[in-house]
Amino acid sequence: MPTDTKRVRGPDVSRSPGVFALSPADAAPPAAGSRPDGRQRDQVDVRPVFVRCGPVSQAEGSAYMEAGGTKLLCCVYGPRETERRDDTDMTRGRLTTDMRFAPFSCPERGSWIQGSQDKDFSLMLQESLQPAVRLQKYPRSQIEVNVMVLENSGSVLAHAITCASLALADAGIEMYDVVLGCSMHQDGASFVVDPTYVEENSHISGSGDNQGGLTVAFLPSLNQISGLQSDGEMAEETLTAGIRTCIEGCYKLYPVIQQALVKAVRKAAPPPSES
Repeated sequence: MPTDTKRVRGPDVSRSPGVFALSPADAAPPAAGSRPDGRQRDQVDVRPVFVRCGPVSQAEGSAYMEAGGTKLLCCVYGPRETERRDDTDMTRGRLTTDMRFAPFSCPERGSWIQGSQDKDFSLMLQESLQPAVRLQKYPRSQIEVNVMVLENSGSVLAHAITCASLALADAGIEMYDVVLGCSMHQDGASFVVDPTYVEENSHISGSGDNQGGLTVAFLPSLNQISGLQSDGEMAEETLTAGIRTCIEGCYKLYPVIQQALVKAVRKAAPPPSES
């Protein structure tokens, strides 16, 4: 029998990871006021973040990011010369974004064909990044940003914004500031910051006026908001308080991003010459 070289073979003896998972009856109940992963409700409690610049050598810039169970990989290509079009301002560069979910990234199996959710996220990502990029420095050029979601464990748009901003900086694209993203989910009088996939979808069975989610893209050095996306129904005061909460979450993330960029610059810098 010929060997199938196009398929990665697994071990001869293996078991599903679900076999070793605790059942709901065996799992310890969360403490009062805490979330299933141990974080606190009604507090700016974000998940631990791991970021790394430059994992893909074939791209001009790239970044990999983990936030809890959410894992993303972003690659930046360009600037490249773009074809002249009648509706294009050739004095400024053009930023294009493409955000896709791997078929194994979500609890419900997807496909490689880009759906409506992918297109909506791609548009939101472009609108959040574009104010931070100095496109006037790249006339007749195009910058491509590609984000692949390897695992979706919640707050995927917010972390995609941060990961894409890191990749742009790694590519040497001139920017006014890095862009950080943070999400929150409101459930009545209570809210959670950096929600998980289950927490994001809990509003489906809920009822009330303050039910929904909010994602903010923020420029920390300039103290400006570059993108805002909300779902569900929230009162005006709830929305205002949610924006402040997301901004505080971005500031908590800022030192980690700064450290990753400094580490990438030191790694790329040539060693000092000996006199």
